[in-house]
Amino acid sequence: MPKIKTHSGAKKRFKLTKNGKVKRGPAYHSHILTKKSTKLKRGMRKNAYADKTNAAAVKAMLPYA
Repeated sequence: MPKIKTHSGAKKRFKLTKNGKVKRGPAYHSHILTKKSTKLKRGMRKNAYADKTNAAAVKAMLPYA
């Protein structure tokens, strides 16, 4: 059986926790930060977990994580 390739976009965006949850960073936090409010940007500093409906798809892209 050949090895499965890891999705290179997913490995930059997601990490798997010890309990198997998928950790992700916030969206819309990379550019045009001058238009966003301070309150919104402060909330986007925190990491979040991917929704359970998307977790299986992300785990399939990260076979060895």
